[in-house]
Amino acid sequence: MNLVAPPEHPFAQFVRILGKGKRGARNMTREEAREAMGMLLDGKVEDTQLGAFLMLLRHKEESAEELAGFTEAIRARLQAPAIAVDIDWPTYAGKKRHLPWFLLAIKALARSGLRILIHGGGAHTAGRLYSEQLLDSLEIPLCHNWPAVAKALDTHNLAFTPLGAWAPQLQRMIDLRNTLGLRSPIHSLARILNPLNAAVGLQSIFHPGYQAVHREASQLLGDHVVVIKGEGGEIEVNPDGACHLFGSENGSNWDEEWPALSSQRHVKPESLEPAFLLAFWNGEVEDSYGRLAVISTLALAFRALGEPRENAFSRAQETWSQRLG
Repeated sequence: MNLVAPPEHPFAQFVRILGKGKRGARNMTREEAREAMGMLLDGKVEDTQLGAFLMLLRHKEESAEELAGFTEAIRARLQAPAIAVDIDWPTYAGKKRHLPWFLLAIKALARSGLRILIHGGGAHTAGRLYSEQLLDSLEIPLCHNWPAVAKALDTHNLAFTPLGAWAPQLQRMIDLRNTLGLRSPIHSLARILNPLNAAVGLQSIFHPGYQAVHREASQLLGDHVVVIKGEGGEIEVNPDGACHLFGSENGSNWDEEWPALSSQRHVKPESLEPAFLLAFWNGEVEDSYGRLAVISTLALAFRALGEPRENAFSRAQETWSQRLG
């Protein structure tokens, strides 16, 4: 009786690269990462391999070359049309301690004439307030395809599109969070994608050390970005602490340290009341933390667009004061 061993699955090589012990494991090259993500997107991987790959990558911590290769594979398959966008604004973390004040900064920027694409990945973690839950109340258009995005940007300078509408395979990987017990690297990868090639990409990476890695990945891709450690993982400057900006433009990196805007830390609210955001937008209520968070986040956007810091804050104040005009 002849026993013939089955052939190795083509994706097994990538699991082996990441998981071959302390001495044998290594980072994937950019080309290997591109091929691996291509197989994942094309449905050529078993579910067991997907889970192993994501958790090994999470344990190892992804490199800039891997992130760049993953992004290239995704962009090559998007088939997104040419739609003009000024700022790419990913929102994947959800807020826990404070309201998502950054959404008001986005609305004010759109009112000033800037075209902003927001994209997010759904409510994957209990106990957090996600941008998708506030779209209706804040009158932010929800778009499930690229023609709808183009129309919303032309009409409102603003569009939100869920990750599942244009990259359902990635949304499925994010949704494995409660099955695997940990967030996968896809949560971070989604922030780099900039699917419509906006002039500027903003990114918030919470874990220390990853901000520079994400900047390097975007630099490899030739993208113009600013990366921060935003409040709660979202692109929102926390006015109670210093904020370091990791910038990259035209292949050159720059760094900038913004001091805290408040001499004392604000007390976080006992609960997050979404209706408060709209009331604040309309000038019906006041919130010292919220005002500082909105102004500094507006300034971040203008700084990313090329304004020096002082000018960026001046434009932020002007943009906010004119939001209802």
